[in-house]
Amino acid sequence: MKIPQELLQERKERIRKAVALEKTDRTPVVTLADGFCATHMGVKLSDFCSSLKASNKVMVESIKDLGDIDGFDSAFAAALLFPLGFMTNIKLPGRDLADDVVWQLDEKEVMTVEDYDTILNKGWTPFMQEYVVNRLNVQFDSIMAELADTPQMVKNFEDAGYVVYSPLVINLVNELLSGGRSMPKFIQDLYKRADKVEAVLDVIQAEVLVNMRQQIRATNSTYVFISPARGASEFFSRKLWERFVWKYLKQVADVIIEEGAVINFHIDSNWERDLEYFKDFPVGKCVFETDGATNIYKIKEVLGSRMCIKGDVPAALFTLGTPDDVYNYSTKLIKDMGPGFILASGCAVPVNAKVENVKAMIAAATGK
Repeated sequence: MKIPQELLQERKERIRKAVALEKTDRTPVVTLADGFCATHMGVKLSDFCSSLKASNKVMVESIKDLGDIDGFDSAFAAALLFPLGFMTNIKLPGRDLADDVVWQLDEKEVMTVEDYDTILNKGWTPFMQEYVVNRLNVQFDSIMAELADTPQMVKNFEDAGYVVYSPLVINLVNELLSGGRSMPKFIQDLYKRADKVEAVLDVIQAEVLVNMRQQIRATNSTYVFISPARGASEFFSRKLWERFVWKYLKQVADVIIEEGAVINFHIDSNWERDLEYFKDFPVGKCVFETDGATNIYKIKEVLGSRMCIKGDVPAALFTLGTPDDVYNYSTKLIKDMGPGFILASGCAVPVNAKVENVKAMIAAATGK
């Protein structure tokens, strides 16, 4: 029997080869699983997301039980971090919701038009810290202290032989404003005060890029997880999308590549009419992860020779399907996608997924 460190190196190499579009011994399985781990281990969601460390402990226990999976996307549940990524409130289990109801963004207009001038005058970081503490009631210092323990939380996975695929997560700058202003108000701003919004985004982006370079170096991240959650051009006119989404996505991606890391584009919503833009990036330096709204076969057609594809077992299949349903779907994906593919859930494994269905996805890759 192989020891955890041998398994860890095998799994890292398997993922590396898939990302580089090389042939692997088998298809790697790396998925986003957080709330599922709590229900899997019989832990209340309220306890699970009470702290980053609490979720890390449960997730390590869960992945050990799942067996021969290569890794998880992250080392802890992001529930407590959502206000920092979207500048809006969050409802938490055990506080605002019942103990076993999954956390939810409580989006409404908190950021005002006047805040745009404050950001331009004061800079982003001073504004952001004051905003999340005073308006969102976020325990900013305690969250930052927990985040400082990320290396240990990653090590907890690695000591068990599993990969933490991307300890570093980047939200695009337009997400910060669209969450804080609310999506409808933000879209209005793009029409009513486009130049000011762009100036604000440029100020935020300048700070984000500097901080991101430092974080990549400090964490020695091999993969960086970018989440343009509302970035698909289906939400925007083409002209607005190019100006207010793609411009910033491209800048972030270029810096990640300059720093020697691989980009994991965590793609929510339908990006089918945007796929050609991703040909701008070097071969073997990106992973396109779809939640299923972007057809994975279309991604394969447009980008399959350029970047690794990750996905895309549907949430409904995990919850309502049988193990045979999941196994057959996953097996077909593995066959059709070929080299340069990582098997995963479409976005996150749902909280109420059947454990036997998650294990069926893994079995499709391992043949066990």
